[in-house]
Amino acid sequence: MTLAEILASLFPEGHAVTVADGLVAGEGPFEGGRLRVIGVDGDAPLGVEGALTLAGHVLDAVRAGDKAPILVAVDSDSQRMSRRDELLGLNECLAHLAKALLLADRRGHPTVGLLYGHSAAGAFIATALATRVLAALPGANPSVMDLPSVARVTKLPLEKLQEMAKSTPVFAPGLDNMLATGAVHAVLDPEKPLGPQIRDLIAVLPERDERDRLGQERGGRPVAEAIAKAVADQIRAG
Repeated sequence: MTLAEILASLFPEGHAVTVADGLVAGEGPFEGGRLRVIGVDGDAPLGVEGALTLAGHVLDAVRAGDKAPILVAVDSDSQRMSRRDELLGLNECLAHLAKALLLADRRGHPTVGLLYGHSAAGAFIATALATRVLAALPGANPSVMDLPSVARVTKLPLEKLQEMAKSTPVFAPGLDNMLATGAVHAVLDPEKPLGPQIRDLIAVLPERDERDRLGQERGGRPVAEAIAKAVADQIRAG
């Protein structure tokens, strides 16, 4: 689905969501209130200005104090790979965006990510993975790092990594692998109105991050939950 189709399905009565330079922002009527929407469209890279702009929209929502849900719609490239952005502290700007979304979540705003295209690396982590739950539409193509990049970092042959990816979802790209690891909670049905599907996700938002549990249940991350629990227990024990 295109962003226009997603918005029409979410807001059949109309909306005030706009796209400028690949950045999505606005709102529409939702369940007697409103649904705020931010995101990245058109496979655009996320740079310093984009990350700060999106974070500003999230913080404006928090200041409004209405606890309206926030939908983060994502069809992005990775973070913008430029010397300028790196020198301006792109890593800190992406972290600021992720922390703004976490703050909104803690202040009572249900945060839901919606992957409908590509996303990768820092842009993926600072947007889609920073929400309380992450949904996707069929055809979405997320990755934390593509396999050619993994090959350069690990010095392993690409062919070996491609073979490993068939049985090791935790580092492999693609929607099926993100589902198996628990990163993506659910795949929505594009043939049905999206508004009720988003409403149903919000209605059962977990009280804590459940990606480890989902990854264990689905077989994509069989030991992450146990390790996280052991670490937390040690911290509590002092």
